[in-house]
Amino acid sequence: MKFNKIAVLLAVFSLVFALTACGSSKTAETPAATETKTAQSTDAATTTTDDAIKPEEGAKLTVWESKEERAYTDQIAQEFTAKYGVPVTVEEVSPTDQVGKLTQDGPSGLAADVVIFPHDNLGKAVSANLILPNDIFEKETKEQNTEASITGASYGGTLYGYPRSAETYALYYNKDLVKEAPTSFEQVIEISKKLTDKSKNKYGLMWEAGNFYFTYPFFASTGGYVFGKNGTDKSDIGLNNAGALEGMKVYQSLREILPVKTGDITPDIKRGLFTSGDVAMDINGPWELAGYKQALGDKLGIAPIPTIGGKPAISFSGIKAWYVNAYTPYPNAAKLFAHFATDKHGQLVLNEKVGSVPTNLEAQKDPQVANDPYVSAFAEQSKNSQPMPSIPEMGNVWAPVGAALSEIWDSGKDPKAALDNAVKQIQDLNNGATAK
Repeated sequence: MKFNKIAVLLAVFSLVFALTACGSSKTAETPAATETKTAQSTDAATTTTDDAIKPEEGAKLTVWESKEERAYTDQIAQEFTAKYGVPVTVEEVSPTDQVGKLTQDGPSGLAADVVIFPHDNLGKAVSANLILPNDIFEKETKEQNTEASITGASYGGTLYGYPRSAETYALYYNKDLVKEAPTSFEQVIEISKKLTDKSKNKYGLMWEAGNFYFTYPFFASTGGYVFGKNGTDKSDIGLNNAGALEGMKVYQSLREILPVKTGDITPDIKRGLFTSGDVAMDINGPWELAGYKQALGDKLGIAPIPTIGGKPAISFSGIKAWYVNAYTPYPNAAKLFAHFATDKHGQLVLNEKVGSVPTNLEAQKDPQVANDPYVSAFAEQSKNSQPMPSIPEMGNVWAPVGAALSEIWDSGKDPKAALDNAVKQIQDLNNGATAK
């Protein structure tokens, strides 16, 4: 994965605590990295403008973007082409799949020139030499964006990304069905008992119960965590500790009001049910805001995630940023696009089109964002959010935990057994990655 008046809004972007990451393993330069050295200014005090870097002759770009946020990229691509004469093709690729696809397609020249992914994938991308540093526009990027977003888009002390949004998730609800937002999951259950009718495909609450990203509050709120030392110690895994198991009790209790297998809850299915009024509450991010507002209008409400075990719900947070493919034949054009797409105007377009939270400091203060009545709920939730770890080993977490959640939810497997197995798998994967 809008937000309130300036004072509250600024809290959104302090949501990502300092991310301490392992050092980069870059040992070899890609052709694009070598070619662009002569085009890069070495004077850190010199401010680079868009006019100081020219696209390569005959440059044309391919950009990967999510289905949900493509409306923004299509508009920015048209504006970029009009200004610089560089054609831009937009291809739909899920941000969470892009690093894996870039690993396969980058060296062969089949990947996009500019990609977008959450910051928890950054360590893996840097370690595999897949992306170029944000060097030409480093100074402007740091000056124009929140400190948290710069931290999230950096790894090993080097800025790689061009931040474009800060994300966490909150509770969407239909005011026609839920008069007042619940403040605890006990209340969620009571409300949902009156609304859930599986035979009619109607539910009080629906969220991606098998997706660790959205289900993290049921681990962290009661004391679980991914990695120790603020997400940097891969040897300390807290996904099966006593706190995590306590949260799993609340998680399991929700099966009563959402009797649906995890595999049958997809973003498209859930989106359709919520916008049609068949789902009353949905845990989701700001990327759904524009569509939900269009469908529900004044009936749409947003609130922080209800408490879990009597404690504030702790959600995952992340920074989305553009990155330049290290193998692009047009590094100047690609860097220029990434910078162009993330300035104040670009982030306001993204906010308008899909409801994102800007990281650009001027965009935050713009009335379009500062006066948005929905911002405050995400801002409030962000106060209890934790950044996803950015070390490469985070990539080893998603599949094992997702499988464990499906076993717990779908088959009623004992949470301790399922999570013990998931942690063992993560440890094995971490050790295997280290041994390479």
